[in-house]
Amino acid sequence: MEEKTYGHTRNGEEVKLFTLKNQNGLIARVSNFGAAITELHAPDRNGQCRDITLGFPSLEGYLKNEPFLGVVAGRFANRIAKGVFRIDGKCYELATNNGPNHLHGGNVGFNHQLWQVRSQPDAPSESVQLTYLSSANEEGYPGELRVQLRYTLTEENELVLEYEAASDQATPVNLTNHAYWNLRGEGTGQIHDHRLTLHARFYTPTDDTLIPTGAITPVESTPLDFLTPTPIGERIDGVGSQPTGYDHNFVLDKSEEGALELAATVQEPNSGRRMDVFTTEPGLQLYTGNFLDGTITGKQGQPYESQDGFCLECQHFPDSPNHPHFPSTILRPGTVYRQTTVHRFSVERPT
Repeated sequence: MEEKTYGHTRNGEEVKLFTLKNQNGLIARVSNFGAAITELHAPDRNGQCRDITLGFPSLEGYLKNEPFLGVVAGRFANRIAKGVFRIDGKCYELATNNGPNHLHGGNVGFNHQLWQVRSQPDAPSESVQLTYLSSANEEGYPGELRVQLRYTLTEENELVLEYEAASDQATPVNLTNHAYWNLRGEGTGQIHDHRLTLHARFYTPTDDTLIPTGAITPVESTPLDFLTPTPIGERIDGVGSQPTGYDHNFVLDKSEEGALELAATVQEPNSGRRMDVFTTEPGLQLYTGNFLDGTITGKQGQPYESQDGFCLECQHFPDSPNHPHFPSTILRPGTVYRQTTVHRFSVERPT
């Protein structure tokens, strides 16, 4: 693993950038600011490597990073209605930083924190372990939460994300990585031709502020049916959201709670690149970068426009603390939050 200085925070703290490589040509770069995946280089069917995740050309962009490019969202990824929830009858109030709702941990979530680098003598060589201590009442959340996250790049062309967390008080925890992917290459335009398969027969409908109504509804006969390989752009205009695009939580088909199982497959026809996503989580948020508006310039000097990348955010359901019938996100003292998500990269040849 290679390590270098990436820059400094506004407070003058040194930020590191770590490079992970395998023998097959894959390269992943991870920063300890926001625990961000800043680059992922993968070969196409002709052996040509290209960076396939959206990001900024320098640390400066990540210090702002309103679209959450590549970072870890927490303490609660996705939305909590009106920034309010109850645990054991006690009401907690959070920042409302997304219209009337709380999004991705608040005004200063995990994406804006400098994570510590932890030594790992027994870990694989191409891995980095990051830790963050979220203090009690940070962004309004109860309890002191200790989080660790290990990124590993394997010889099987897998980028493995392993999360653990523990708290001294009952608190909601819902973590995810918010990478935007474009398997043709970042900065190459929209992702409409990517063929997506989601192993999810149901989704959670939302109101017009993207808060679940509480219903769990079949995807059949809707634009959200990706049970068979379907171009992302084929029915995107029928979703009905503003701005146009997907921003929906899917209920994954799980054979066993907490099992690491295939959740999604994405195929890009021109390059032949394929990404399979496995997760222990019960849900997956498909987001197609609807709010990218050309104001951000990427690593190749191209502005990022709406639908230039897609996110597959493996997580629990949005607003879970306010829906008792959803899988619980409440972490209690004496228990450990664990999550594993795997991105496996490969190449498909023309038939």
